[in-house]
Amino acid sequence: MSAPRVDLPNTELHPPIAPYETGFLKVGDEASHELYYEVSGNADGLPALFLHGGPGGGTRPGVRQVFDPDKYRIVLLDQRGSGQSRPNVAEDFDRALADNTTEHLVADLEVLREHLGVDRWHLVLGGSWGSTLALAYAQAHADRMKNLLLRGIFTFLRDEVDDLFRNGTTARHYPEVWAAYRDFVVTHPSLASSRPDDLVEGYRILLSNPDTRDAAAAAFVGYELALSSAMPNHERIAATLATPKTLIPFASLEVVYMLAGGFLGEGQLLQPECLARLRDIKVSMVHGRADHVCLPTAAWRLHQALLEHHVDSRLWFVDGNGHSDSEPGIGGALRMEADRIARSAAHNV
Repeated sequence: MSAPRVDLPNTELHPPIAPYETGFLKVGDEASHELYYEVSGNADGLPALFLHGGPGGGTRPGVRQVFDPDKYRIVLLDQRGSGQSRPNVAEDFDRALADNTTEHLVADLEVLREHLGVDRWHLVLGGSWGSTLALAYAQAHADRMKNLLLRGIFTFLRDEVDDLFRNGTTARHYPEVWAAYRDFVVTHPSLASSRPDDLVEGYRILLSNPDTRDAAAAAFVGYELALSSAMPNHERIAATLATPKTLIPFASLEVVYMLAGGFLGEGQLLQPECLARLRDIKVSMVHGRADHVCLPTAAWRLHQALLEHHVDSRLWFVDGNGHSDSEPGIGGALRMEADRIARSAAHNV
């Protein structure tokens, strides 16, 4: 049951490609949300769905390069309130947060699948919050996918949320970063008369106020991005903090979902009856050994639970890499796994 080690003989991704189809998909009551989606790669290839992190992180063009464009029909989606989907939280705060729960997002994925005429996803790849959503989707619609590839595992157990956002456990290697995140709430003058004990609730209050929203979002997201890579990309962090359409959804949706426990029951994704639904799905996981956003414990705990319930599970810990899929080792390992999954399909024809 030990996890294999990735020595990363090749961290190259597939070449950049452009989508051949883009569109907006109307979902929700009275089409209250319009989701941006795109399709690239081989129109007749194995259908693959990418689920971004956050919640609220949005997609980026580089994730297409994890997939072999000759083998896969690659589908990217910006989830409700984020990226190019409409409304974006930065532009219509209340409307973008309305009807925005895990249940809604899972339902959206089924609407997208049917819209694209996909009978069954060959591969669903989700990273960070995307791993949570991928698991929830698989447990709700196990007959609609064959393989899961998960990165930076987050199962929304209480300790995972608390360690990252409430008690600073994951930031022990970044004490000054944790102090700045904590002190933004602890010393904020607008909270002086009724300062909450919960840091996440403090950020919710500040993000809900248009006068404090931008600064609170920058403090919240800046903290998480500082932990995300073993070697932080300061230019990318600065670009994110300077882009409200990326920054505000990332902070606001994360806070809402963290306070709601992911809109999941405590431990829901690891409940025996939920794990048993995955027995016909093959699960692969890639997790950075130096991941300070989602600790390796979460990946190991999920891997062991899957094996216990007779689910085909592979776990790769990537030495020297952190949380982000832009880390060369993480991206390379995801590409290697996606390539392997495509090859296995060819062998099973």
